[in-house]
Amino acid sequence: MVLAEARRLDIGVRVLDPSSDAPCRLGAQQFTLGSFQDYDTVLAFAQGADAVAIEIESVNADALEALEAQGIPCFPQSHVLRVIQNKVAQKQFYADHQLPTSEFQRFASKTDLLAAIEAGTCAYPFVWKLGEGGYDGFGVSVVRSAEDAAALAEGECIAETLVDIACEIGVVVARALDGSSQAFPAVEMEFHPTANQVEFVVCPSSLPAAVVREAEALALAVSEAFQAQGLLAVELFYTTQGTWLVNEVAPRPHNSGHLTIEACPTSQFEQLLRCMCRLPLGDSQLKQPAAMANIVGADGYSGPVYYEGLDQAMQTPCTAFHIYGKSHTRPFRKMGHLTAVGQSVDEARARAAAARDALTVRT
Repeated sequence: MVLAEARRLDIGVRVLDPSSDAPCRLGAQQFTLGSFQDYDTVLAFAQGADAVAIEIESVNADALEALEAQGIPCFPQSHVLRVIQNKVAQKQFYADHQLPTSEFQRFASKTDLLAAIEAGTCAYPFVWKLGEGGYDGFGVSVVRSAEDAAALAEGECIAETLVDIACEIGVVVARALDGSSQAFPAVEMEFHPTANQVEFVVCPSSLPAAVVREAEALALAVSEAFQAQGLLAVELFYTTQGTWLVNEVAPRPHNSGHLTIEACPTSQFEQLLRCMCRLPLGDSQLKQPAAMANIVGADGYSGPVYYEGLDQAMQTPCTAFHIYGKSHTRPFRKMGHLTAVGQSVDEARARAAAARDALTVRT
C-alpha cells in the first residue's frame, strides 16, 4: 500500500524482504531478497537511500543506527525501535514518562513469573506479554489459572493488571522531521474473540467527541515522548471508569489506519512518504464514516490461497478491496482487508460485515 502511493507520487522505492514471493516484489523499483534482521544485509541494502522505513518491528536496530550515522534518516529512529521491540522496555517507557498505562510487574523469565505466582505476589487474572518476539496475537495472553501460566512461552515478560475496558481506540500520529505532527481521527477497534487480532475498525468512534479529543491528545503526547519520526500507531484503552490507558504502539503503518485510504484525503501510507521525503503533512480529517474488516485465512485451511465468494463480496456497495497478494493462506493469516463507507458508521460497518462474511479465504 505504501508502494501504490509512491507510484502515484513518482517516488522511487526499493524493498528488502526475506520471502522470494513477497507481494512487495511486484511494486518496488528494486527488490532485494534478504533478512531485515541481518546487520550487513540491511546496511548494504540501504546504501544511497534518501530515507529508510520499516514495515515490521523485527528489523536490526544496530543497522538503522549505522545508517543514521551516515546521515540517512530512519523512520522510526533506531533508539525508538529498540524501546518498542521489547514490550517490557516499552511498558517501562510509559511509566518513566508519566503516560497513563495499566499497572504491571516485570519478570526476567517465565520461572520468575511462576515463582511470583506461587509466592502470591502476582495474582490471577493478569495479561501476560512476552518481552520480545510477539506479533499479530502471539506473545499476549490472558492468564486466569495455573494451567494458563504453565503454557506460556519462556522469556522476559510482564504481567499487567487486568482492567475493565469499555472500548479500544487506535490513533495514528504522523511526525515530520521538523517536529510538526498530526493525528488521524481516532478509530474504534473490535477484536476477534480467540485470534487476538483486529476484526473490525470503525471511524468515527462511538465515544463522545470530547472523550475522543482526549484520546487524540494523548496519542500526540505519546508521539512527542518518543520523538518518533514518521508514523506511530497508538493503541489506547478507554476504561469503564472513564479513564485512558496507553496499551502499545507500532512505529509503522498499522491495521488501525488502513481505512484512511478511503476515509481521509491523505492516507497513512502517503503521510509516511511525505515524512520521508520532507513534504508537508497532508490533510488527515475524516471525509465520511468508514469501517474496515480484515480478510483472514479461514480456520482449518493451510496452503495455496483461493478466495471463495469474492464475486459476491464485491457486489457490496461503497466497498473497496485490498488483496495483499500473499500466495499461501493459514488460519487467521491477514490476507487483505476491505473498507466500506456510508452515511453513518452503522451503514459502513454493515457493508463491511456483509462483504467480509461473503468471502472465505481457503485453499
